[in-house]
Formats: sequence, C-alpha cells, structure tokens
Amino acid sequence: MAYRNQDDFINALEREGELLRIKTFVDPRLEIAEITDRISKSGGGGKALLFENTGFDFPVLMNAYGSEKRMCMALGVDRLDDVAFEIEQLFKLLTKPKESILDKLGLLPKLGEFASWMPKVKKGRGACQEIILSDPDLSKLPVITCWPKDGGPFITLPIIHTKDIYTGIRNVGMYRMQILSPATTGMHWHKHKVSARHYNGYKEAGKRMPVAVALGGDPVYAYSATAPLPENVDEYMLAGFLRKKKVELVKCITQPELEVPADADFVIEGYVDPGDELIWEGPFGDHTGYYSLPDWYPRFHVTCITHKKNPVYPATIVGIPPQEDAWLGKATERIFLAPIKMMMVPEIIDMDMPVEGVFHNLVIAQIKKEYAGQAQKVMNAMWGAGQMMFNKILVVADAHADIKNYHRLAQTIFKNMNVAANIFFTTGPMDVLDHSCSKLGFGGKMCIDGTQQFEEEVDERYIMPENAVEIKENDIVAAFPEVIKANVLSSTLNIPCIIISVQKNRNGHIKELHKSICEAVPGIEQVKMILYVEQTVNPFNFGAALWRLCNNLDPKRDHVLYEAASKNYTGKVFACMGLDGTRKTREFDGFERDWPNIIVADDATIRSVDNKWNQLNIGPFISSPSLQYKDQMYGEEAVVE
Repeated sequence: MAYRNQDDFINALEREGELLRIKTFVDPRLEIAEITDRISKSGGGGKALLFENTGFDFPVLMNAYGSEKRMCMALGVDRLDDVAFEIEQLFKLLTKPKESILDKLGLLPKLGEFASWMPKVKKGRGACQEIILSDPDLSKLPVITCWPKDGGPFITLPIIHTKDIYTGIRNVGMYRMQILSPATTGMHWHKHKVSARHYNGYKEAGKRMPVAVALGGDPVYAYSATAPLPENVDEYMLAGFLRKKKVELVKCITQPELEVPADADFVIEGYVDPGDELIWEGPFGDHTGYYSLPDWYPRFHVTCITHKKNPVYPATIVGIPPQEDAWLGKATERIFLAPIKMMMVPEIIDMDMPVEGVFHNLVIAQIKKEYAGQAQKVMNAMWGAGQMMFNKILVVADAHADIKNYHRLAQTIFKNMNVAANIFFTTGPMDVLDHSCSKLGFGGKMCIDGTQQFEEEVDERYIMPENAVEIKENDIVAAFPEVIKANVLSSTLNIPCIIISVQKNRNGHIKELHKSICEAVPGIEQVKMILYVEQTVNPFNFGAALWRLCNNLDPKRDHVLYEAASKNYTGKVFACMGLDGTRKTREFDGFERDWPNIIVADDATIRSVDNKWNQLNIGPFISSPSLQYKDQMYGEEAVVE
C-alpha cells in the first residue's frame, strides 16, 4: 500500500499500538540514541518512538522500521516473504514461452501495471517545498549525535539523489552525513557505491555535482535507498512496485537537474565540488557495533532547505546488534531471494543473515544439492552477485537443514563437515567498514560446505567423529593460564566446537595455543573447530561471541588448521580448525591499521536517561544495554590505543 506521506505512516503505527509519543524534553545529543537503544533491544524491537520535545521546532521519529511488524507495515505487506513471492511470479510470467497471440495479449495488463509503478515528475512544487529556506541553516534541524565518540551530529536516514553526468540516470542511495557547519556536511561515499562513481564522472569533467537529500515521505523510500539494486535500475521503480503506486517527484529549487519525492518532509539541496579538498570525516558508531574510523571524504555544500508544513525529522541509530537496521537487512534478505534464485543461483532454496553477522559478515545459503562440488559453485556465484561480494563467511546447507534454528543447523553443519576438506578460503573485495582486513576494503573470505557430501567429495583419510565426548572446561583453563573461559559446545549442545576467551601475550600466540590444545586436551579428537575470542568476551554468551568473532576475523589470515595422526583411530588423521577472532595488534599480529573500539554510551548519558526515565511514560525501566559491554572496551576513544 502507498502512504500519502510520513504522517500517514505515523498515524498507522499509532493505530496499531506500535508508536510511543515522548513529550518530555530529550536531547538530540546522545539522549535520543540512548533511549532508542534501550527500546530497540527490549525484545521484538520495541516500539517506534516519536520525540516531540527536542528543543527544536521539529519532532524526531526513531525506530520506525525496528520490528518485523513495522517493516511489513512500511512495505505494505503481511509478511516479508510476500514481496519475494510476487517478484518470483512476475519472473515466471515474463520468462515463460509465449506460444500464441493470446499468451502475448495476456501480458498487457501486467505491462500496464509496470507502467503504473514508474516514477513521474509533476509540474510545480510539492508539499516538500511548502517552506523554502533560501538561507539554509542545518543547525535548526534536530540532527542527532548517536554515540559519545562520534565526530559530531550525523544525518542518519538521508535519501540521497545524484545523476550520472553522462547518461542522466538517477541513483538514490543512503550514506551518512556529518554536520560540519550550518551549510556543509561530509558525504560518506564508499568507493564501491554508485554515487561515488557519479562523483568521479563530475571530477573528470571538472564540474560541480548536484546533490539532493530527502528526509521522510512514504517509508518505502528509505528502504528503497538501501536496497542492493543493479546499477541503472531506478530505486523509485522499486518503490512504486512496493507501494503499488508511482512515486511523484518534483524538481528541486536550486538544483533543478534533480527530482525528489513531492511528499518528503525535508529536502536539503546542494552540490559537491570535486575541486574542493577532501574533509576529515568521522568517527561514527556504525552498524558493525564498532566505530568506523575517520577518513577523507567529499564536502557537501547546502544551497537550500525546503520542508512541508509541520514536518517530522526521521533518524536512526546503528551499533551493537540488534538495532533497527537489522529489519531493513531482513527485508532485503527476503525480497532479493527471488532474483538471486531465478537469475544467479537456481539451486538456492532459502537464505538467512543472522543479526550477529551484521549483514555481510555471515550468510547462510540453503540449496538443493544434486552433484559434487555444488556448494563451491554456489560460493562463487554468491560472491560475484552485487553486494554479496562483501560477504566474509558463507555457510552452505542442505535442503533438509533448518536454517532458522541455529542450534539444529550447527549440529547438521558440523556433522557433515570435514574441516580439512570442506572449508574454502579466498580473498576479495570487502566492506570498507571491515576493520579486520589488513588492507582497506580487501581481505579474506571463507565458505563452509555443510552439505551432505557425495562420494566424490569424501576424503577417507580423516576421522569424522559423531559421538560427543565430555570435555571439562577446567581441563583447558587449568592447563593454559592464558585461557580465561572455555565454552565446550560438544558437551552441552552436541556441537563439536569450543569457544575460548584468551589473553594474548605474544606473537603467534593463537597458533601455538591451538596446537597445544589439540595435542594435550583429553577427548579433543571429538572437536572439529575452536573459536578464539579476546579475554573480555564471555564465550557463554553465544550471540555476543559470534558478533565479536565475525567482526574481528579475516578468515584466510586468521585460520589455523591442526592435522596429526589420530591417537584413537588407526591410520586416520585428526583435523581441528582454529579461527582467531581476537583483536589484532601491531605488537602481537603485525597488524598496521588502527583498530576501532566497540560502541557504548557514556556514563553521563546513561545517568541522565536513568534519571528522566519515569517522566518519559514509555513503560517499565530498562537499563542501558551498554553496561554489559563496558568491560569489553579498550580505553575510551574511538581508536584502540
């Protein structure tokens, strides 16, 4: 369904009991983010929050997409899978043979629907231009500061419009914008993004690049801006398809080359001059749960701000999962399953991106396996598919696996997997936010083939233990003083894996420790994999340990495979894979890049929100999620010293 505007969506949320209005003053600097973090982690995503008293003329909407129900409401569906089903039906209709004139005529109604989804530029001005501020001042907007070490306030839900200088084709993306002055911001374009390529085109031509930023409007716009569409596919066509109504656009006032949604709440017009010196942008508490560190980015100059009467400023926070962005990612996972299945990986049945993997880090693909090596075929196809090229760890499972039940899935994967033969490593492009890479945007990848192996794939030299032997945590902790805790999953969950928190103190420590454990611990031949996390991480909190491991691991660089003649099976080889998910340093790892800190709220903000909680009228007291992570920080700055 189409919402007339953001107000229409807010009213719908309120009717469904999905919105909390907060009339008490809350400071956009840190306090809004802290309250939102508490609510979004309170179970099921909590509620959407409308902060009506911000010290500015405009209220702030937070956590609007932060649950499955609200994400479905934003997209106008009952279930996220409904969109994928509709896309699949469209593909089948368009690709099936047309054997008669009647078959071809039968397409006409659907083609008419396609036309009704295409964006349309209307004459005159839109509601987004009811108020025009020709002397723009960003300091009059309630732009939030999310985390204590952020470089400043950031616009976090900007719908950014650019056009290719040569083709005129529009791109709509979402890139954070740090406020630098009342009329300038940073423009955080990663080198892989379409807008960055547009920028390079203007740079080659020596011309200023028009840019327009929309905020608010139909909630489907913000989702479409994040969707991993093929280049040159208009995001507003996707928005029209989702809302079943074309998006009406109007020309900008000072940048008439660009069009923006007529129903947007705010529009910030301006330009990026490729002749400007780049600016130092960041740090920023990012969706990985770590600060993304400062770097050089283009400067955006504001030429005009327009807005509708009585607008609402939309924003979001990202940080340690789960957060609101998890549901934007889940929508993408479900919506783009059909195109992946029908165009690139026909054997795929389903896929899942666990929230602890923060999108790219961990992806589970379920396939219908029919021949040897098919998991590797899927691996290569997935890593060559759009933004899936940033995936770090890919797990491939069989058709019979339950990929939504992680406990049972792990049991199935480990039962099928020979760690010496069924784990594959390579290098390739990585998200520039991945701090584990030795080089920015380039690092290791790993595919775990957890499918049932065909005869051709089985290496008979290796033992494949199935009966778990109870290994005592104390057998490991007592024998190795650097081991703080050991969660022996083989004893508790029948998963042949151990998670160990370790205090590193020398070069090559994890490799040495892994070898020693594999040689000395009783019953270790029943274990296939050991995951190492740093000493501050509790290995019994599986979600937190997995989040830290996936972020800190470069799989190709940080794996160590132990192989030796089995002590218990004559003529067989015992193999155990170690993965080093600890922090990497110059001293112990030869790691030359800066390492970021995890994101937590500061004590003053936590106290301030604690003190005003009862005045907020949003339910029982919720303590700060940051408290459980305080002891995992290294110092107080965004960069670990």
